[in-house]
Amino acid sequence: MADYNNPVLRSQTAASGVMDAGLRAYMLRVYNYMLVGLVLTGATAWLTAQTPFGDMFFQQSYQNGHPVIGLNILGWIALFAPLGLVMFLSWRIQAMSAATAHITFLVYAGIMGISLAPILLLYTGESIAQTFFITAGTFGAMSLWGYTTKANLSGFGSFLFMGLIGIIIASLVNFFLHSSALAFAISIIGVLVFTGLTAYDTQSIKEMYSANDDGSVSGKKAIMGALRLYLDFVNLFLMLLRLFGNRR
Repeated sequence: MADYNNPVLRSQTAASGVMDAGLRAYMLRVYNYMLVGLVLTGATAWLTAQTPFGDMFFQQSYQNGHPVIGLNILGWIALFAPLGLVMFLSWRIQAMSAATAHITFLVYAGIMGISLAPILLLYTGESIAQTFFITAGTFGAMSLWGYTTKANLSGFGSFLFMGLIGIIIASLVNFFLHSSALAFAISIIGVLVFTGLTAYDTQSIKEMYSANDDGSVSGKKAIMGALRLYLDFVNLFLMLLRLFGNRR
């Protein structure tokens, strides 16, 4: 006969309930941070592209009826600054307060918006909107699967990381080659890699959760989790836009 008054069973059930509630709150925090970052990036990109503020970073001209974007010194800084901020946040977050880490993430998202502003001038608004919704649907489905699946995705981590390194190297090479075939291959592989990383990172972020952490540590974990998912979303969007976007 089941012992419904077993105190050990009751304590285990209560602990499980607390863990589930804490995990849900933690993941919601991660997604909220990520969403705020994406909104800030989008708003900054629009402001930079549609107002004279953008003249500080790039100049638009036309060749054969197509827009061409030229970067000045501030534009090049805005292009590479996000990489520096990601490295800074990753290496120094343990020494930061949660508030400082959050502010750094928001600064990063804002500068990323400046660096992405030219795509609003190079691609039609309709194709950008369509690609965004495709990205959101794909990201949402893969993140949900990564959160709920019982399968261990850690084995895919090294494979996806090698794919990411390959994309970076190939992109640097193509910066000089300007090969449309290589760019197409990079975009295809990029979609696969960042789709996989969305599920992998979601499961990894979930497993990093610890109910014994204090609020500061949990807050910094949530910020780093939001940064990982933010990067997955933005890079997936850019890869899909290169494949399906319509240039002006």
